Amino acid sequence: MNIISFSPAAIAQIKTNIQDDKHSAIALRIAATMTADETINYGIGFDETKEDDVQFTYDGVNFLVSPDCLELLNGAHIDYVEIENDQHHFIFLNPNDPNYKSPKE
Repeated sequence: MNIISFSPAAIAQIKTNIQDDKHSAIALRIAATMTADETINYGIGFDETKEDDVQFTYDGVNFLVSPDCLELLNGAHIDYVEIENDQHHFIFLNPNDPNYKSPKE
């Protein structure tokens, strides 16, 4: 079972980034921390595996999550969307976020 799901656009962008040879042997780390005001800050980037990491594969891509982030990220969905003209960003849709609103709302 995967901790996090991804849109087809997010996976396509991640795979494009992985095609760079320097990242081919490294997994993608996904992180989340909650601030004092209950805002969740997210991070995503290439990293090497640490001993206690939770590892999973989604559509052929290897991902890492620190045990500290598991509860915050469990059930999250990552998409890659155009925020403004020609400006695309990864976004996190996370039901664990106190400020989360379903896209259907």
